[in-house]
Amino acid sequence: MVKCCSSMCLCLVLLSVFLCFVSTQSAPESAIVTQVPGFSGTLPSKHYAGYVTVGESGGKNLFYYFVESQGNPSVDPVVLWLNGGPGCSSFDGFVYEHGPFNFEAAKTKGGLPILHLNPYSWSKVSSVIYLDSPAGVGWSYSKNGTDYITGDTKTASDSHEFLLKWFELYPEFLSNPFFIAGESYAGVYVPTLASEVVKGIEAGVEPKLNFKGYMVGNGVTDEEIDGNALIPFVHGMGLISEDLFKEVNSECNGNFYNPTSESCYSKLAKVDKLVDGLNIYNILEPCYHATEAVNITESYIRLPSSFRKLGETEKPFPVRKRMFGRAWPLRAPVRDGIVPTWPQLTSLQLTPPCTDDELANEWLNNEEVRKAIHVAQKSVISSWEICTEGIVYYHDAGSMISYHKNLTSKGYRALIYSGDHDLCVPYTGSEAWTRSIGYKIVDEWRPWSSNGQVAGYTQGYDKNLTFLTIKGSGHTVPEYKPREALDFYKRFLAGLPI
Repeated sequence: MVKCCSSMCLCLVLLSVFLCFVSTQSAPESAIVTQVPGFSGTLPSKHYAGYVTVGESGGKNLFYYFVESQGNPSVDPVVLWLNGGPGCSSFDGFVYEHGPFNFEAAKTKGGLPILHLNPYSWSKVSSVIYLDSPAGVGWSYSKNGTDYITGDTKTASDSHEFLLKWFELYPEFLSNPFFIAGESYAGVYVPTLASEVVKGIEAGVEPKLNFKGYMVGNGVTDEEIDGNALIPFVHGMGLISEDLFKEVNSECNGNFYNPTSESCYSKLAKVDKLVDGLNIYNILEPCYHATEAVNITESYIRLPSSFRKLGETEKPFPVRKRMFGRAWPLRAPVRDGIVPTWPQLTSLQLTPPCTDDELANEWLNNEEVRKAIHVAQKSVISSWEICTEGIVYYHDAGSMISYHKNLTSKGYRALIYSGDHDLCVPYTGSEAWTRSIGYKIVDEWRPWSSNGQVAGYTQGYDKNLTFLTIKGSGHTVPEYKPREALDFYKRFLAGLPI
C-alpha cells in the first residue's frame, strides 16, 4: 500500500512538472534579440523579432518586433501597434514615438545612431508588438508580386492570421489582456482588425485571444466627417478670420470636403493658401523646408521659453522633422478606391511638408541591425524605408463609424485620442464622429491631468467609448507628449479613469 501511494505521489509530481513546463512554454529562441546595435547598456526586458508567414499561398512574411513589458510580462497587457500611411512601417512608432529607446544622431557621418533608454516607453507597462503590415511595408515581404495589391479587408484578414500564429509561437501571453492600437491611417487598420479578432472569438477560432479593447490616435475614420473637420479647426485655432469663416460657410453650406460650386472652391483655396506655411502635423512646430530649415529652427529657438513651452517635448532629443498622415494634401480625406501612398504622391510633384526620416533609415538599414533583429537577406528585401511605394492599396471598408459602434456595443473598450494641434487629422473630426454615434454622455467634457498639469480634455460615453485630447500635441502624440501619452495609455489599459 505504501509503495502504491509512493508511486502515485511520484506520478502526480511528474504530472505537475509537465503541466508547469507546458504552461510556461517560452517564445522561440531563434527570435531572441540578444543585442541592439547602438545601445550599450543592459536591455530592461526581453526583445524578439522575426517573421510570421500568412496567406493562402504561404508567401506573405510579416515582420514583427516584440518588446516584453518592463513590469510584469506574465500578466501585463500585450498591445499590437500599427502605423498608418497606408504603407508606413510600424518602426515609425518604435523609433520616434513610444519604443524602448530614444535615438540620438551618430557622432560621425555614416555612423550608427546612439540609443538611450526611453523613460516614457510604452513597454514600461505593457508588452508591445510592432507589426509591419501589409506585406511590402517595412521589413515585411511576399514571394508573390500579386500580394502587393491589397486593401483594408485583406490587410485586416492577414493581420488577424498573423495574431493567431503569433500567439501560437508565444502561448505564454495568451491569457494576458490584449489590445490593438495605432494612429493616422491605422484609424482604419485598428477597427477593421479588431472586428476580425472579435469575429474569430465569436466563431470559436483557436487560439482564443483575450481581446479587451483598442486605441486610435488622430485616426482616419469617415470621409465626410474627416473632410469637414479642417475648416472648424483652422477657425477655432485663429488661423483664418471670422469673416472668411462666415464666407466659407455661406458658399459651401457646411460641405467643405467635396465642393460643388466654383465659389465654394475659391473660398477653400483661400483657406489653403493661408495655412500653407504651417507644419500641418503640429501647427505649433516650425515647418522645415530644405535649406531654410536651419534659419527657421534658429529663430524658433531664440523665442522666449514661454512662447515655446506648449509645443515642446520632454524627449532629450529633438522631435523629428517628418511624419506621415493621410489627410495631406489638405482637404483630401480617404475615399473608396485606391489610396495613393506617400512616395506615389511625391512622384506627382506633391511634396509632403517637413519630411526627414534620416535617423530611422540610418539605423534600420545598418547591416549589424539587420542581423541583430533577424531581417531577411538583402537578396529578398534590399532595404527599409519608412513608407513604401511598392504596394497598391484600396480603401474598401468604407466608414469606420459602424465598426466602432459594433465593437463598443459588444463591450470592448475604445479610446479615441487626438493631439489638438494636428492639422492633418484634426481633433474636430474625431470629436464629431464619436459624438455622432449617439451614445449617452457619462463623463461630461472635463480636463484630465498629467504630472499635476492639465494635459487635455476628455468626454466619456456609454459603452466604454472615450474621446481624449492632448493639449499642444501634434499628429503623433507619443512623440510630442511622451509623458502625457504614457499616462493616459497606462490608465486606459488598467481600466482606470483618465
